[in-house]
Amino acid sequence: MDIHYYLTLYPMEAMIASQLDSEAFGAYMAVGNRKGSSERLIFVEVVEEKIADSFDIDYARRRCIQHSDGRLKNSVYLSVYRALEATPISALGLLWLTTKDGRSLALKQGAYTDLDPWTGTALYQELCPAHPLVVSALNPKHFAEYIVEDSSKVTMPSIFFAELGIPDLENPAFTGNVGGYFDHMLEHLNSCVADLKAGKGKMSKIVDRSADVVFNYQVIGRGLYISSNEDQLAFYPMPDRDVLKKKHYDWAKSALIF
Repeated sequence: MDIHYYLTLYPMEAMIASQLDSEAFGAYMAVGNRKGSSERLIFVEVVEEKIADSFDIDYARRRCIQHSDGRLKNSVYLSVYRALEATPISALGLLWLTTKDGRSLALKQGAYTDLDPWTGTALYQELCPAHPLVVSALNPKHFAEYIVEDSSKVTMPSIFFAELGIPDLENPAFTGNVGGYFDHMLEHLNSCVADLKAGKGKMSKIVDRSADVVFNYQVIGRGLYISSNEDQLAFYPMPDRDVLKKKHYDWAKSALIF
């Protein structure tokens, strides 16, 4: 029986070996085997050969075996600390977004291009290993480089974050597809954006230190990003609403997009 390796990024960071395929793993982690369990999960498929120097693959092979009654092994944890930074970008495969009822959407890596048009600011939800909601004067690539470059006193070796759809701050009644997600912070968000546009020297400002607690997929804008200080960036484009409606409607409805 094959062993699969998954890097979970939200709500917790871990490297996990499993005999379940990706969809079954997402459903198991989100819903579990007991009634009443439900949570969103974001994870990435990982190539075993690319992580052999960072994680105990021999341990995974010894422990990740079928139960005596034939049931597959759901999970063997190889790490619950600094798993993202120990995983090279080259090891990353499909990224999966799992809803609370266990439905999963697979995202492929895409070619990165700068945001066009560029309005001068963007909103990013950092998801691993830190969790603040940040407004920035940097486009996604430069924001990632700014976070992981090691010359700064405040840096991380790797980061996973989502670019969010931002409401029209000039017309707050128009929310696009984000509903009331930003209602409780709209005034503060507007103030942070104004500070950046005023050119006070900062490239980014924290809007909310705990926004990941209520993070949901409907606010994801162009996509999600994983970056490391090895000067690599993985970009996972988010399908637009038309594609979701035609090809992934059940998932999108579960994710409260429709």
